[in-house]
Amino acid sequence: MTDLRHHGDDELTPGLIDLAVNVRAGTPPRWLREVLREAVDASAGYPDPRPAREAIAVLHGRSPHEVLPTAGAAEAFTLLARAVHPRRAVVVHPSFTEPEAALRAAGHPVERLVLDPGNGYRLDPGAVPDDADLVVLGNPTNPTSVLHPAADVAALARPGRVLLIDEAFADTVPGEPDSLAGESGLPGLLVVRSLTKTWGLAGLRVGYALGPADLITAMREQQPHWSVSTPALAALVACSWPTAQAEAAQAARELESHRRQLLEALPPAAEVVGPPRSSFVLIRVRDGDRVRRALREAGWAVRRGDTFPGLSPDHLRIAVRDPVTSRAFATVLSAVLSGDPAPPQADGEVLGSPVMEQS
Repeated sequence: MTDLRHHGDDELTPGLIDLAVNVRAGTPPRWLREVLREAVDASAGYPDPRPAREAIAVLHGRSPHEVLPTAGAAEAFTLLARAVHPRRAVVVHPSFTEPEAALRAAGHPVERLVLDPGNGYRLDPGAVPDDADLVVLGNPTNPTSVLHPAADVAALARPGRVLLIDEAFADTVPGEPDSLAGESGLPGLLVVRSLTKTWGLAGLRVGYALGPADLITAMREQQPHWSVSTPALAALVACSWPTAQAEAAQAARELESHRRQLLEALPPAAEVVGPPRSSFVLIRVRDGDRVRRALREAGWAVRRGDTFPGLSPDHLRIAVRDPVTSRAFATVLSAVLSGDPAPPQADGEVLGSPVMEQS
């Protein structure tokens, strides 16, 4: 049975350079840290979600009634699982596993539609059963980094169906050309977003859902009161500012360049799976378990692939970091793949990637 609750942070051990978690290095930025400090000072009162709902509504051109701030994207998945009663729920895989885990925890049977690796794990809208009344898809998809065309995703929407699109990584793609966050006219469309990746706020737990007002209301009724903290709500407002959006757009462009340099540095024996478009790259190697263990011994943490339905132990997910870090990693990976018994050890002091410190 696939371990749906295994995530990238489970790969981390103090002292390892982190290529397992897809959070942008060097975040949150100084100005956002100041926003959070001020929000902590204002936390004596209960959280008020209204300014955050309004800011997100303006950002995506929607009504505040179509916005629900959540304690990370994961809470949105749980709230939806509690609010709906699907007859036939289909989760498109390989994909982030929390939506399926939430549905199963709520007692809903789940069918898996595993995309074709021979097609680069691209979405075929015709493969989704017509009678599915809940469909879950990531875009860009974690862990494949594939970006599905907006038209193909939108083709899945229809009356009587909830179409959940996990867009936690949408802002890692310059211009967000295939995001449906602003599409309020598609029936049953629920888009879930997160501030975790671009802004480095995994520990704050901050995200939001966008969807039809009646569905948002049903989810809100399942949400504990004051679920989203005052600092998280302040982050939602601040990261919706035009200056913050411009910074995020620049980060996405820089990421695109860094990903290209990572791909150029990877050894030929590391097969890149799918056309990567986000902040991580999926590779396939021979004897993946051995490779992952050897990388750990050399000081590097990568994300194992076999806990994603549709992938195997030979699949490894690698976070995109700065070019110096990527080249250093590629050198170690090349040595491991060639059977070098003593690959170069990571030197965290000269690399730009996060290092887990001993406590």
